[in-house]
Amino acid sequence: MIASRYLLAFVLLCAMPVVSACNAGAASGAAQSPAGLDIITVTITSGTQTHEVRAEVARTAAEQARGLMNRSSLAEGAGMLFPFPEPKFASFWMRNTLIPLDIIFIRKDGTIDRIAENTVPHDETPVVSGGLVSAVLELPGGTSARLGIDESATVRWDDVR
Repeated sequence: MIASRYLLAFVLLCAMPVVSACNAGAASGAAQSPAGLDIITVTITSGTQTHEVRAEVARTAAEQARGLMNRSSLAEGAGMLFPFPEPKFASFWMRNTLIPLDIIFIRKDGTIDRIAENTVPHDETPVVSGGLVSAVLELPGGTSARLGIDESATVRWDDVR
């Protein structure tokens, strides 16, 4: 009986950090993806059209290196946002990426520097920005053309952190 009480106390103590970690995203106000990344709403304005994307946010170097690798699909209206602490020339590739993507390079003011449409899965050729960018948004391949998004559009989001 005493041993089972100690075992129960041990199990509860071990579970506390896990429960706290699971609630961290909820406390910040952001939903979380199955990969544990925050999900935020990104708004793209193109002319008179406004489009919302539910984007996973890849914040850390490890999350950004993994990106959308090994995913067999990306739902319509979904994406991944890669915010950078400081504007930089950005370069992406499609190694281990199974689906075509539209890669949108975003300047600090929210304007679009460049859109690489329908990038080729598994291609290791660098896809680079044309200038300094503060973020990159990846969408399912063909989304930009389908929605009429081009370099005249603007991209905005409210980060939860």
